[in-house]
Amino acid sequence: MRRIIILGTGGNCIDILDTLNALNASSGSSQYECIGFLDDNEQCWETTRHGIPVLGPLSSASDYADCWFVNGIGSPSTFWRKQEIIGTTHVPLNRFQTLVHPSASVSAMSHLGRGTVILQHVTVASNARIGNHVIILPNAVISHDDVIGDYTSIAGGACLSGNVAVGHSSYVGAHASVMQDVRIGDYCLIGMGSVVLDSVDDDTVIVGNPSRFLRHTLPPDFQPPPDGTRSAGSHRR
Repeated sequence: MRRIIILGTGGNCIDILDTLNALNASSGSSQYECIGFLDDNEQCWETTRHGIPVLGPLSSASDYADCWFVNGIGSPSTFWRKQEIIGTTHVPLNRFQTLVHPSASVSAMSHLGRGTVILQHVTVASNARIGNHVIILPNAVISHDDVIGDYTSIAGGACLSGNVAVGHSSYVGAHASVMQDVRIGDYCLIGMGSVVLDSVDDDTVIVGNPSRFLRHTLPPDFQPPPDGTRSAGSHRR
C-alpha cells in the first residue's frame, strides 16, 4: 500500500481524495492510503478534510520520506505559479504519484507524465502526450495527438480537438473548445466557454466566442523558476 499526501486542501484536492477511494474500491483492495494534506494556510492546520488531517505547510513534505505525493494546487488565479509552489516542497519528481480515476478513458497509446491526475469521465485519446504535474478535471476531452505541457490544468468539460498543443503552466477553462492544430503557449489562460480558433502567444489571457485577447497573464517582474523555460521565440503582442 502506498501512503499518499495531497498538496493543497481545495476542491481539486478533495476530488483527488475521492479518486484514491475510487481506485481502492474498484481494485477490491487498498492500494492507497491518504495520510493527510499539506497546505500553507495556517488556519487549515490541525483540521481535517473528510476525516483526513491537514498536517502542516508544504515545506514539511520532507518530513514524510516514506510517502508519495499528489498536487491539487492550481486554480485560475494561481496556475502560473504551480511550478514554483510545487518546488517549495523539494520533493523529487519520482516521488509524485500519477492517478487516473476508474471512470476515465485513457488510451493505451497515450503517455501520462509523473504526478499527473486524470479525474472522473475524462477522455484521453490515442497518441496524446500529457506532461508532468498536469491535472485534467471531470469530463474534459483530450483528442488524438494532443500535447499538454508540464504544470498545465485542463478544467471540467474542456474539449481539445486533434493535434492541439498546450504549453506549460497554462490553464484551459471550463467548457472551452480548441480547434484542431491550434498551438497555445506557456502561461496562458483560456477563459471558460472560450472558442479558440487561432494559436495563442505565451503569457496571454483570451476569452469569448470566438476568443479574443484580454490581457497578459504574468506580472512585469515575473522570472520563471530555474528549471522552467519559455517557449523558443516567445513574445508578447
